[in-house]
Amino acid sequence: MKNGLVLTMMIIVNFVYSQNAIKTNVMSFNIRYDEPQDKEQNWHQRKENVVRMLKFYDLDMIGLQEVLLSQLNYLKSNLDAYEVVGVGREDGKDKGEFVPIFYKKDRYAQINTGTFWLSETPNEVSKGWDANLERIVTWVILLDKKSNREVVFFNTHFDHRGVEARIKSAELLKSKIVDLAQGRPVVLTGDFNSVPESDAIRTLTNTSDDNSLVNSNELAKLTYGPNWTSGGFDSKPFDQRRIIDYIFLKDITVVNRYAVFTEKLNEICLSDHCPVFTQIEM
Repeated sequence: MKNGLVLTMMIIVNFVYSQNAIKTNVMSFNIRYDEPQDKEQNWHQRKENVVRMLKFYDLDMIGLQEVLLSQLNYLKSNLDAYEVVGVGREDGKDKGEFVPIFYKKDRYAQINTGTFWLSETPNEVSKGWDANLERIVTWVILLDKKSNREVVFFNTHFDHRGVEARIKSAELLKSKIVDLAQGRPVVLTGDFNSVPESDAIRTLTNTSDDNSLVNSNELAKLTYGPNWTSGGFDSKPFDQRRIIDYIFLKDITVVNRYAVFTEKLNEICLSDHCPVFTQIEM
């Protein structure tokens, strides 16, 4: 009788936990900068559907890449449920691409935020190693009002040419995550311009390192979508498409869902990259 009562109580506790588990919807999305030469796939043809997509999936936190100031202003004005942090990579203000973070105003309170450059001098505007362009990381510490727990969100875009820069960026990023997170759960989104077997991604996920991160798709109970995230406005042959966009986690072990969305409106793509989605439990 006693063992049966204990078992019943365990079942009830697990049921209550599953009903009350706090879920968080996260997306990483390279929206493609506003390039007139994209013609029918130009940002101004895509932007309304991008906003509809972001709203539809009821996202709590979003990391975007390749965002110019004009695009950022459009998104801010059409996503008024979100607060935004981030600066331009070329001057630490408005110039160049942003890697902004959007988070729901009614769910999170901002504790702290900042930016660092992926270079030997991360606290100032700079290019690093063999990088072709300035590259940055936007970060924010958030208090989740639902759980009363803090989480640290990082968003980045690694260089597209510098092989050494991508590896060194991964090393620097891991070090900064440890310093800034200080034991808090971590979400890292980004376009890493690196395939899963690359040295840069292996640096981030090296399991022999206590500071390693985990690719969210490896923990997901349910996955959906293709095994690539960059399709070049659906113009690349499938055998040339690669996974280069990720959502990494640290000290978060429950991932309900992971997906790569390949959505189009008629013949108009959302971007030349696919949105990457995951649902986690804190």
